[in-house]
Amino acid sequence: MLFRYLTMSLAGLAALAAGGSAAFAQSCQPKVPAAELIKPGKLVMSVNPTLPPLQFVESSGALKGMRIELGTEIARRLCLEPEYIRIEFSAMIPGLQSGRWDMINTGIFFTEERAKTMQMIPYENQAISVSVERGSPLKIASRDDLAGLSIGVELGGFEESKTRLLDKELREAGKAGLTIRTFDNFALAFQALRAGQVQGVVSIDAVAKEYDGRGDFKWAISGLYPAPVSVAFKSPVLADAVSAVFKEMKADGSLKKLFDSYGLPVIAGDYAVKGPNR
Repeated sequence: MLFRYLTMSLAGLAALAAGGSAAFAQSCQPKVPAAELIKPGKLVMSVNPTLPPLQFVESSGALKGMRIELGTEIARRLCLEPEYIRIEFSAMIPGLQSGRWDMINTGIFFTEERAKTMQMIPYENQAISVSVERGSPLKIASRDDLAGLSIGVELGGFEESKTRLLDKELREAGKAGLTIRTFDNFALAFQALRAGQVQGVVSIDAVAKEYDGRGDFKWAISGLYPAPVSVAFKSPVLADAVSAVFKEMKADGSLKKLFDSYGLPVIAGDYAVKGPNR
Protein backbone atom coordinates (compact mmCIF):
# COMPACT_ATOMS: atom_id res chain seq x y z
CA MET A 1 0.00 0.00 0.00
CA LEU A 2 1.18 3.51 -0.85
CA PHE A 3 1.39 4.89 2.67
CA ARG A 4 2.35 1.78 4.52
CA TYR A 5 5.18 2.94 6.76
CA LEU A 6 7.36 0.14 8.07
CA THR A 7 10.07 1.50 10.35
CA MET A 8 13.01 -0.72 11.09
CA SER A 9 16.05 -0.08 13.26
CA LEU A 10 19.26 -1.09 11.54
CA ALA A 11 21.32 -1.70 14.66
CA GLY A 12 21.82 -5.35 13.69
CA LEU A 13 22.27 -4.67 9.99
CA ALA A 14 24.69 -1.86 10.71
CA ALA A 15 26.94 -4.23 12.58
CA LEU A 16 27.07 -6.44 9.48
CA ALA A 17 27.31 -3.70 6.89
CA ALA A 18 29.64 -1.23 8.55
CA GLY A 19 31.32 -2.85 11.49
CA GLY A 20 28.92 -1.87 14.24
CA SER A 21 27.99 1.70 13.37
CA ALA A 22 25.30 1.91 16.06
CA ALA A 23 27.86 1.15 18.74
CA PHE A 24 30.27 3.62 17.16
CA ALA A 25 27.59 6.31 17.11
CA GLN A 26 27.07 5.89 20.83
CA SER A 27 30.78 6.33 21.57
CA CYS A 28 31.36 9.60 19.69
CA GLN A 29 29.76 13.02 19.43
CA PRO A 30 27.19 13.42 16.62
CA LYS A 31 28.45 15.74 13.90
CA VAL A 32 24.96 17.06 13.13
CA PRO A 33 23.00 19.18 15.66
CA ALA A 34 19.97 17.41 17.12
CA ALA A 35 17.78 20.27 15.90
CA GLU A 36 18.59 19.28 12.30
CA LEU A 37 17.42 15.67 12.76
CA ILE A 38 14.04 13.97 13.01
CA LYS A 39 15.30 11.98 16.00
CA PRO A 40 18.34 13.12 18.00
CA GLY A 41 21.28 10.78 17.51
CA LYS A 42 19.71 9.01 14.52
CA LEU A 43 19.83 9.39 10.77
CA VAL A 44 16.36 8.43 9.51
CA MET A 45 16.41 7.43 5.84
CA SER A 46 13.66 6.42 3.44
CA VAL A 47 14.20 3.54 1.05
CA ASN A 48 12.17 1.57 -1.45
CA PRO A 49 13.85 -1.85 -1.18
CA THR A 50 12.69 -3.31 -4.49
CA LEU A 51 15.81 -2.66 -6.56
CA PRO A 52 18.35 -5.47 -6.26
CA PRO A 53 21.33 -5.30 -5.94
CA LEU A 54 21.19 -1.66 -4.82
CA GLN A 55 18.43 -1.98 -2.22
CA PHE A 56 16.39 -5.05 -1.41
CA VAL A 57 15.11 -7.29 1.38
CA GLU A 58 16.80 -10.66 1.72
CA SER A 59 15.01 -13.82 2.84
CA SER A 60 15.77 -13.12 6.52
CA GLY A 61 13.94 -9.79 6.25
CA ALA A 62 17.12 -7.70 6.52
CA LEU A 63 17.75 -4.75 4.23
CA LYS A 64 20.70 -5.26 1.91
CA GLY A 65 22.41 -3.61 -1.04
CA MET A 66 24.87 -0.91 -2.02
CA ARG A 67 22.70 2.02 -0.94
CA ILE A 68 21.98 0.39 2.41
CA GLU A 69 25.70 -0.07 3.03
CA LEU A 70 26.35 3.49 1.90
CA GLY A 71 23.67 4.98 4.15
CA THR A 72 24.89 2.98 7.11
CA GLU A 73 28.46 4.16 6.55
CA ILE A 74 27.34 7.79 6.21
CA ALA A 75 25.52 7.49 9.53
CA ARG A 76 28.58 5.90 11.16
CA ARG A 77 30.87 8.70 10.05
CA LEU A 78 28.41 11.27 11.36
CA CYS A 79 28.29 9.40 14.71
CA LEU A 80 24.60 8.69 14.20
CA GLU A 81 22.56 5.49 14.37
CA PRO A 82 21.00 4.56 10.99
CA GLU A 83 17.28 3.93 10.82
CA TYR A 84 15.31 3.12 7.69
CA ILE A 85 11.69 3.62 6.73
CA ARG A 86 10.51 1.42 3.87
CA ILE A 87 8.16 3.33 1.62
CA GLU A 88 7.08 3.58 -2.01
CA PHE A 89 8.97 6.18 -4.01
CA SER A 90 5.89 8.29 -4.75
CA ALA A 91 5.64 9.16 -1.02
CA MET A 92 9.30 10.03 -0.50
CA ILE A 93 9.47 13.67 -1.56
CA PRO A 94 6.26 14.66 0.28
CA GLY A 95 7.53 12.73 3.31
CA LEU A 96 10.86 14.55 3.24
CA GLN A 97 9.19 17.93 3.00
CA SER A 98 6.82 17.14 5.86
CA GLY A 99 9.61 15.91 8.15
CA ARG A 100 9.00 12.16 8.17
CA TRP A 101 12.67 11.34 7.44
CA ASP A 102 16.01 13.15 7.24
CA MET A 103 17.30 11.72 3.98
CA ILE A 104 16.01 10.04 0.84
CA ASN A 105 18.34 7.14 0.17
CA THR A 106 16.71 5.30 -2.69
CA GLY A 107 18.62 6.57 -5.73
CA ILE A 108 16.50 9.59 -6.56
CA PHE A 109 17.46 10.95 -9.98
CA PHE A 110 18.79 14.49 -9.95
CA THR A 111 16.91 17.12 -11.91
CA GLU A 112 17.22 20.90 -11.80
CA GLU A 113 13.52 21.09 -10.97
CA ARG A 114 13.87 18.83 -7.95
CA ALA A 115 16.92 20.77 -6.76
CA LYS A 116 14.71 23.85 -6.46
CA THR A 117 12.74 22.19 -3.66
CA MET A 118 15.31 20.14 -1.71
CA GLN A 119 19.01 19.67 -1.08
CA MET A 120 20.55 17.04 -3.38
CA ILE A 121 23.98 15.44 -3.68
CA PRO A 122 24.60 13.64 -7.00
CA TYR A 123 26.83 10.64 -6.30
CA GLU A 124 25.99 7.86 -8.77
CA ASN A 125 25.35 7.56 -12.51
CA GLN A 126 22.47 5.47 -13.82
CA ALA A 127 20.44 5.12 -17.00
CA ILE A 128 17.15 3.57 -18.01
CA SER A 129 16.76 -0.04 -19.14
CA VAL A 130 13.95 -2.18 -20.50
CA SER A 131 13.54 -5.79 -19.39
CA VAL A 132 11.36 -8.43 -21.06
CA GLU A 133 10.41 -11.97 -20.13
CA ARG A 134 13.19 -14.49 -20.73
CA GLY A 135 12.23 -16.42 -23.83
CA SER A 136 10.07 -13.58 -25.12
CA PRO A 137 9.62 -13.68 -28.91
CA LEU A 138 9.98 -9.89 -29.04
CA LYS A 139 12.99 -8.71 -31.03
CA ILE A 140 14.13 -5.55 -29.25
CA ALA A 141 17.41 -3.96 -30.29
CA SER A 142 16.53 -0.27 -30.13
CA ARG A 143 13.97 2.07 -28.66
CA ASP A 144 12.01 1.99 -31.93
CA ASP A 145 11.33 -1.70 -31.33
CA LEU A 146 9.33 -0.74 -28.23
CA ALA A 147 6.63 0.95 -30.32
CA GLY A 148 3.20 -0.44 -29.54
CA LEU A 149 4.26 -2.40 -26.45
CA SER A 150 2.70 -2.45 -22.99
CA ILE A 151 5.30 -1.22 -20.51
CA GLY A 152 5.26 -1.32 -16.71
CA VAL A 153 7.07 1.23 -14.55
CA GLU A 154 7.15 2.48 -10.95
CA LEU A 155 4.81 5.37 -10.23
CA GLY A 156 6.11 8.89 -9.71
CA GLY A 157 9.81 8.60 -10.48
CA PHE A 158 12.32 9.60 -13.13
CA GLU A 159 11.73 6.26 -14.82
CA GLU A 160 8.04 7.03 -15.30
CA SER A 161 8.73 10.51 -16.67
CA LYS A 162 11.27 9.13 -19.14
CA THR A 163 8.93 6.33 -20.19
CA ARG A 164 6.32 8.98 -20.98
CA LEU A 165 8.96 10.96 -22.85
CA LEU A 166 9.83 7.86 -24.87
CA ASP A 167 6.14 7.38 -25.67
CA LYS A 168 5.98 11.00 -26.87
CA GLU A 169 9.11 10.63 -28.99
CA LEU A 170 7.81 7.46 -30.64
CA ARG A 171 4.48 9.08 -31.49
CA GLU A 172 6.17 12.22 -32.84
CA ALA A 173 8.25 9.97 -35.10
CA GLY A 174 5.04 8.52 -36.53
CA LYS A 175 5.30 5.21 -34.70
CA ALA A 176 2.88 3.50 -32.33
CA GLY A 177 3.17 4.74 -28.78
CA LEU A 178 3.48 2.83 -25.53
CA THR A 179 0.72 1.56 -23.29
CA ILE A 180 2.11 2.61 -19.91
CA ARG A 181 1.03 0.88 -16.70
CA THR A 182 2.25 2.30 -13.41
CA PHE A 183 2.84 0.34 -10.21
CA ASP A 184 3.52 1.34 -6.61
CA ASN A 185 7.01 -0.19 -6.82
CA PHE A 186 9.32 -2.08 -9.15
CA ALA A 187 8.66 -5.43 -7.50
CA LEU A 188 5.01 -5.20 -8.56
CA ALA A 189 5.99 -4.11 -12.06
CA PHE A 190 8.24 -7.15 -12.50
CA GLN A 191 5.53 -9.41 -11.07
CA ALA A 192 3.20 -8.05 -13.75
CA LEU A 193 5.82 -8.81 -16.39
CA ARG A 194 6.16 -12.38 -15.18
CA ALA A 195 2.36 -12.74 -15.21
CA GLY A 196 2.16 -11.48 -18.80
CA GLN A 197 0.25 -8.34 -17.84
CA VAL A 198 2.88 -6.13 -19.50
CA GLN A 199 5.43 -6.87 -22.23
CA GLY A 200 8.32 -4.99 -20.67
CA VAL A 201 9.42 -3.14 -17.54
CA VAL A 202 11.41 0.07 -17.39
CA SER A 203 13.90 0.20 -14.49
CA ILE A 204 17.54 1.27 -14.19
CA ASP A 205 20.58 -0.40 -15.71
CA ALA A 206 21.88 -1.91 -12.48
CA VAL A 207 18.55 -3.58 -11.68
CA ALA A 208 17.96 -4.89 -15.20
CA LYS A 209 21.50 -6.27 -15.24
CA GLU A 210 20.94 -8.01 -11.90
CA TYR A 211 17.73 -9.70 -13.03
CA ASP A 212 19.36 -10.74 -16.30
CA GLY A 213 22.31 -12.22 -14.42
CA ARG A 214 19.95 -14.19 -12.20
CA GLY A 215 18.19 -15.58 -15.25
CA ASP A 216 14.88 -13.97 -14.26
CA PHE A 217 14.33 -11.44 -17.06
CA LYS A 218 16.12 -10.56 -20.29
CA TRP A 219 17.99 -7.24 -20.36
CA ALA A 220 16.72 -5.94 -23.70
CA ILE A 221 17.84 -2.29 -23.88
CA SER A 222 20.12 -0.23 -21.65
CA GLY A 223 21.68 3.21 -21.44
CA LEU A 224 18.58 5.29 -22.15
CA TYR A 225 18.40 8.84 -20.74
CA PRO A 226 21.55 8.69 -18.54
CA ALA A 227 21.44 10.97 -15.50
CA PRO A 228 23.02 11.37 -12.05
CA VAL A 229 21.42 9.77 -9.01
CA SER A 230 21.33 11.59 -5.68
CA VAL A 231 20.58 11.47 -2.01
CA ALA A 232 18.23 14.23 -0.88
CA PHE A 233 17.57 16.30 2.26
CA LYS A 234 15.39 19.04 3.67
CA SER A 235 18.10 20.33 6.04
CA PRO A 236 20.98 22.25 4.40
CA VAL A 237 23.11 21.62 7.50
CA LEU A 238 22.67 17.85 7.24
CA ALA A 239 23.24 17.97 3.49
CA ASP A 240 26.56 19.76 3.99
CA ALA A 241 27.62 17.18 6.60
CA VAL A 242 26.82 14.30 4.25
CA SER A 243 28.61 16.05 1.39
CA ALA A 244 31.72 16.15 3.58
CA VAL A 245 31.37 12.40 4.24
CA PHE A 246 31.19 11.66 0.50
CA LYS A 247 34.35 13.68 -0.08
CA GLU A 248 36.07 11.88 2.80
CA MET A 249 35.04 8.46 1.47
CA LYS A 250 36.26 9.34 -2.00
CA ALA A 251 39.60 10.54 -0.62
CA ASP A 252 40.22 7.43 1.49
CA GLY A 253 39.16 5.02 -1.25
CA SER A 254 36.22 3.48 0.62
CA LEU A 255 33.64 4.85 -1.82
CA LYS A 256 35.41 3.29 -4.80
CA LYS A 257 35.78 0.02 -2.91
CA LEU A 258 32.03 -0.07 -2.21
CA PHE A 259 31.11 0.82 -5.79
CA ASP A 260 33.60 -1.68 -7.21
CA SER A 261 32.01 -4.46 -5.15
CA TYR A 262 28.74 -3.80 -7.01
CA GLY A 263 30.30 -3.17 -10.42
CA LEU A 264 29.42 0.52 -10.43
CA PRO A 265 31.66 3.39 -11.56
CA VAL A 266 32.52 6.24 -9.19
CA ILE A 267 31.43 9.56 -10.69
CA ALA A 268 33.93 12.31 -11.37
CA GLY A 269 31.85 14.92 -9.53
CA ASP A 270 32.77 16.80 -6.38
CA TYR A 271 29.77 15.64 -4.29
CA ALA A 272 28.69 19.21 -3.72
CA VAL A 273 25.19 20.01 -2.50
CA LYS A 274 22.81 21.32 -5.14
CA GLY A 275 19.61 22.94 -3.95
CA PRO A 276 17.78 26.17 -3.13
CA ASN A 277 20.14 29.12 -2.70
CA ARG A 278 23.18 27.05 -3.75
